[in-house]
Amino acid sequence: MKFIPTKLEGCFIIEPKIIQDDRGYFMESFNENTFQNGIGKQVHFVQDNQSFSSKGVLRGLHYQTGEHAQAKLVRVLQGEVLDIAVDIRPGSSTYGQHVSVVLTGENQTQFFVPKGFAHGFLVLSETATFFYKCDNFYNKESEGGLMYNDPTLNIDWQFPTSELLISEKDQVLPTLENAKKVW
Repeated sequence: MKFIPTKLEGCFIIEPKIIQDDRGYFMESFNENTFQNGIGKQVHFVQDNQSFSSKGVLRGLHYQTGEHAQAKLVRVLQGEVLDIAVDIRPGSSTYGQHVSVVLTGENQTQFFVPKGFAHGFLVLSETATFFYKCDNFYNKESEGGLMYNDPTLNIDWQFPTSELLISEKDQVLPTLENAKKVW
């Protein structure tokens, strides 16, 4: 696996080593030792989640606060998504900045989003199956979120706004300035 640091400290794009032949392919999608050596710290995942969405579905930007904050290792099993992480760590030199990466079932690229970041994704293909590991259990009371189109974040979702499919809950999330603090 190749671990590529992003401009946001702690976020990594992870490219797998894919072994292909006439039968198909094989890849190691997760190895705790390789992963921890690659990101330079220990992370213990406790929960796997999977979602299926259609083109134009935007999920996010979500995070968990306090002792329930979560790091995530995300990937796409089928389809294509634009994945976004926003630094919301108080005092961070990159506070309010974001990084985006296109994840597909074909490229098998993964994205590590550490604690202290809001996370969301937009489905670019007709459908997508999205899979992610979390290092902490979900806690409803600790849920936080940011408005996907907060002008201070200036995220280019690379998709017509009129065609976005966003849950009612995500349509009323606050801006970064008014959001619940991550810790």
